[in-house]
Amino acid sequence: MIPVRGFEGKTVAVFGLGRTGLTAARALIAGGAKVALWDEKPASREAAAAEGLNVVDLTTADWSRFAALMLSPGVPLTHPKPHWTVTKAKAAGVEVLGDIELFARTVNAAPEHKKPKIVAITGTNGKSTTTALIGHLCRQAGRDTRVGGNIGEGVLGLEDMHGGAVYVLELSSYQLDLTSSLKPDAVVLLNISPDHLDRHGGMDGYIAAKRRIFLNQGKGDTAIIGVDDPWCQQICTEITAANRRTIWPISAGKAMGRGVYALQGVLYDATGERVTEMADLLRARSLPGRHNWQNAAAAYAAARALGIPPHQAVDGLMTFPGLAHRMETVGRIGKVAFVNDSKATNADAARQAMSSYPRFYWIAGGVPKAGGIDDLTDLFPRVAGAYLIGQAAEDFGRTLEGKAPMRQCGDIETAVTAAFTDAAASGEEAIVLLSPACASFDQFADFEQRGEAFRAAVMGLGKAPAASAAKRA
Repeated sequence: MIPVRGFEGKTVAVFGLGRTGLTAARALIAGGAKVALWDEKPASREAAAAEGLNVVDLTTADWSRFAALMLSPGVPLTHPKPHWTVTKAKAAGVEVLGDIELFARTVNAAPEHKKPKIVAITGTNGKSTTTALIGHLCRQAGRDTRVGGNIGEGVLGLEDMHGGAVYVLELSSYQLDLTSSLKPDAVVLLNISPDHLDRHGGMDGYIAAKRRIFLNQGKGDTAIIGVDDPWCQQICTEITAANRRTIWPISAGKAMGRGVYALQGVLYDATGERVTEMADLLRARSLPGRHNWQNAAAAYAAARALGIPPHQAVDGLMTFPGLAHRMETVGRIGKVAFVNDSKATNADAARQAMSSYPRFYWIAGGVPKAGGIDDLTDLFPRVAGAYLIGQAAEDFGRTLEGKAPMRQCGDIETAVTAAFTDAAASGEEAIVLLSPACASFDQFADFEQRGEAFRAAVMGLGKAPAASAAKRA
């Protein structure tokens, strides 16, 4: 745990008692602060009270006695409208911040010899894989590495800092909205596409939240920016004009005179005086597809920014085991492989998986994002069959009508069975791909639970008579 500094003897209100809120409360207490915790779910309040934490009804509390409001990132800050806790905090002149800001202030207050290195990663898609990959590269190079933030453990629950440590942090737009003091040694902005627009008041607000990751960088720091989409390309141009830090563009689609890029699966380093071919990413089995080549370019660049030698960074790329729920092969029955890409919670993320296979049996649906799957029309010829689930099923069906075979399945189990039956009947090597292009909250607590339901359904197939027949075929 990282004890939070700066609030000794003061009381901090904490709203939202999930992983982030509880971890922040414990870290605040460890640093000498008092806390007043609240959540709208009675079960969450009861669990916090059972742990001995101070639960206070913030709806009736005297807000003038709070030094700050620690807001969990899932709680609306500005849009669609500010949460009532935010309104109360602002009316009382109470600062609103998140756990990443608490971490940043604690780092900034530490003596120089205790300050760790920080790598911060954001983007619409690929940030979890890239964060885990950078962590892997650092560990393989012998660095004392802690990985957290929006992935794995909350940042304040990570092991306490020292001067030789490296913190590799995935940051969502929600977390960045609540952060103002973080000064990463290296920043990675992978890509931007429309997402979470309701929470940011539109595309401009979403981009502004992502840009906050660069707020405090200066001379000696490194900015690693994907330039394969127009929004990030514009940010890269604007930041380059400011000329305050080292800037390395990354790409998985074009050669560049500066930065790191991948072409047809070959990784090139153009951070020095000449372009050097570094690795054949087709040999990196856990990094298939162009989108993962961008992730690899970003991770390699981040490792280089931390002073890790090129050959060690490349070795790390080749030994990366991959992440669950990100193009994860969870099973094979006969000629049919099952790929769990449950993390694909929007159309752009689904595009990355769909582009990796020439033909596949597609399980999609859930809570749709703006635009649905309209932007995926060019990939529909690759869809051997679509098996639709959740709230989006009927709308997706209308979009797919006449463009790809489809079936309304309702739930994961039905979809897996139907997709496997059709894939096995083809007699060919086949892929059943869960890449929902939707949030999971209509049927599941999160994308992880959805991915586990897919895995369980596949495991169930392996025990069924139909699966035995497929194996014999």
